[in-house]
This record gives sequence, C-alpha cells and structure tokens, in this order.
Amino acid sequence: MKNTRAIAMILLSLLAGAVAVWLAAQWVGQRASESTTLVVATSTDLDPGTVLGAEMLQIVAWPSKSVPPGAFNEAKKLDGRVAVERILKGEAVLEGKLAPVGAMGGLSSAIQSGKRAISVQVNEIAGVAGYIRPGSLVDVMVNTREDRDKAISKIVLEKILVLAVAQDDKRDQTKPRVVSAVTLEVDPEQAEKIDLARNIGTLSLVLRNPLDRAGTVTSGARRDDLMSTAADTAGAAGSAQPSASKASAPRASSRPKTTGTGRASGGKTGTPEVIRGVQKANSDF
Repeated sequence: MKNTRAIAMILLSLLAGAVAVWLAAQWVGQRASESTTLVVATSTDLDPGTVLGAEMLQIVAWPSKSVPPGAFNEAKKLDGRVAVERILKGEAVLEGKLAPVGAMGGLSSAIQSGKRAISVQVNEIAGVAGYIRPGSLVDVMVNTREDRDKAISKIVLEKILVLAVAQDDKRDQTKPRVVSAVTLEVDPEQAEKIDLARNIGTLSLVLRNPLDRAGTVTSGARRDDLMSTAADTAGAAGSAQPSASKASAPRASSRPKTTGTGRASGGKTGTPEVIRGVQKANSDF
C-alpha cells in the first residue's frame, strides 16, 4: 500500500514537471518571436555589379531593436536588383547598397554616384607585379618632362579605387595576376588629369595600404635631386677617408738614431772616464 502511494506521487511529480517545462518553452518561444523581425540576408558573398536572385538570398530572424534602416522583409522585392557594394554572406541586404530600380548589372552599376570609370594601360612593372586587385587603393604617378625639357616624376592622384583589372571585377581573389589594363574609379576632374598624364608621359600605379588614408604632398623628383643625393653620399665618403688615413699612419719613433761611429745623431759625444791608480783621464773612442 505504501509502495503504491509512493509510485503515484512520483508519477504526479514527473507529470507536473513536464507540464511546467512545456509551458516555459511556449512562453520563451512567444517572447522570442515577439522580439525578432524577419529580414532578407545574403546566402553567399556578392560582388559589386551582381544581379540579385532568389538563390542568393535567405530569410533570417533579426532582433527587432537592431534592424538596420533600409532592410527588406521579402525576398521577391529584391529580384533583379543590382548590388553596388560588396555584401558578405549573412549580411542584411540594404537599400543603400543597391543600384536604383531598373539598373542593369555589370561594372557600370558598381560605379558610385558622381564617379566615373577610366582604364589605364599597365605592365608587370607599372602594375606592381600583378598585386593590384579589384578593391585596391592606388596612387597615380606620372613621369614626364617640364618646360625646360627636364625629366620629373610626380604623384598626381592619391587613394584611387581599382574597379577592375582587365575584365575581372571580382574582389575575392588574392593571387597576383599580371594584366595590361586597370580600370579606376575617379571623379570627372581626376579623369581629365589621367587622360592628360598618359598622353604627355608614362603612368605608374603605386599600391598603398587600404587603411592608410593620409594624404601626402610632394614636389616631385627630378634629375638634380638624384644627382645631389649621389654627390652628398660621395662627399660623406670622401670626408671619412682623410681621418682613416691619419689614424692608420705609423707613429714616428721617439728613439734617437745612431750614426756609424756609435754616436747618437743630434746628441753629445760620449766621453768615458778612465782611472789609473790615483790618476784620472778622459778618453774618446
């Protein structure tokens, strides 16, 4: 009788615990659903110029208090839209990262408002041995001649974004690739400078750290600058030679030289004293 009562109490306790767990789970799920919002995110990395499709998108639960402005809650609203910035996998798709409705895909859609795309011819040397990739930042340097026919090299543009190398605009590649042309994103005034520079001289691209946003003002390098540097180096080397010669010269002997007669040159003649008995005499040798 006592065993039956104990078993019944245990069963009732287990049943009550299961009901409590179920109710708690329902409450937590309801609260969670109330605090999240469905947002459209990417299911893969998207490069600028990519036309969005259903296979590239996914619906995810996003905390309601942190939904970014411009987010979408329906994937069908994004069908055919074009990305103008790189969007990583799992990132919410925002209106600010898309081209206007009706824009075509490709490189033209990746160009920012107010900017232009211009291509410059490069080679293995001018293109930094192929290490320039889409998304890189470069400075543009021109080598030309001044009014008096003197050669000069000068950085004319800084922090220029590379849109594409050859026909490749994918930014997820890191392997060096030597190409013959690079497309840059510039404003109209910068485009005019590049067009003039490549017609009056030779262009080179200078790769820079994408985190280095500081500007640099230079006066350019001329032939006289190279020669003056070489002269300064030669002068410094020449001034060091006399000191080295002086330090290595042998010291003059402080010992007096003797002549064939046994006398010290420049000194007094030695006169030994001879004692014979009680008499003294000086003798010269």
